[in-house]
Amino acid sequence: MAASVSGPSGGPPGLSGYASLTDDDLVTGEAVALDLPAANFGHRVVSGVIDVVVTMVLLIVVLWVALTITLPVDEAVLRIGLIGGLVAALVGFPTTLETLTRGRSLGKLAMGLRVVRDDGGPISFQHAFVRALLGVVEIYGLSGSIAVLSSMLNTRGKRLGDFVAGTYVVRDRVSLQLTRPVDVPFPLRGWAQTADVAALPTGLALAVRQFLARAHAVDPEARWRQASALAAQVQGYVAPPPPAGTPPDAFLAAVVGTRRDRDARRLQREAVLRHRLATRR
Repeated sequence: MAASVSGPSGGPPGLSGYASLTDDDLVTGEAVALDLPAANFGHRVVSGVIDVVVTMVLLIVVLWVALTITLPVDEAVLRIGLIGGLVAALVGFPTTLETLTRGRSLGKLAMGLRVVRDDGGPISFQHAFVRALLGVVEIYGLSGSIAVLSSMLNTRGKRLGDFVAGTYVVRDRVSLQLTRPVDVPFPLRGWAQTADVAALPTGLALAVRQFLARAHAVDPEARWRQASALAAQVQGYVAPPPPAGTPPDAFLAAVVGTRRDRDARRLQREAVLRHRLATRR
């Protein structure tokens, strides 16, 4: 497809600064990178110490109650009570607490931390149970040595329970700022209504959104070159091309805004259809 977005002559600069993704970047359906910062080692250690102290106090209380109730009865019942107390304090308590609070133990609440899935979503009972079960071995059985070593070697501070459960710990008190949605420029609204705008690859869509979010802070000449380079790539996913003389940054804004508006309408139609099907049952 021939380029129709006006721009200066000369080769475009590299775009690696806009299209790069790291392991800590989560990408939404609109190709917006969300960076949920992993908790640092010090915060995790303090949080873990608090959780261990609370669990040990709970374990002593539970075992004392179990011993008081079962000791006069029978030795077999005493063993069952002690085992039940161990399971309840070391597995049942942290599993229940993290499930109900969506990833927050008492230590994490104190330090402003939270456990999330690898994709950034809230954990479920299964994730909390796996973490607690592995924690019995790596934290209590091995005195935390394996957990500390694993957290130090991994960029997200994961212990073995996190690897198996598919989770990691984030700083919950960091506010997440999303950029304002990009609107279709008024002169291009007529073209956008009839244009065929395909979904952009994730890396390219992310690069375009990052550029539009930072364009106001970029030197005008550099902004023009970067916009022209991105527009040349985006034109392969758009038909017909925009009107001749369209500024490249306006073209990029029109593409992003059109895709967002159409996706929003599609999701709304699907929601209405699901509601109709549900009410007919």
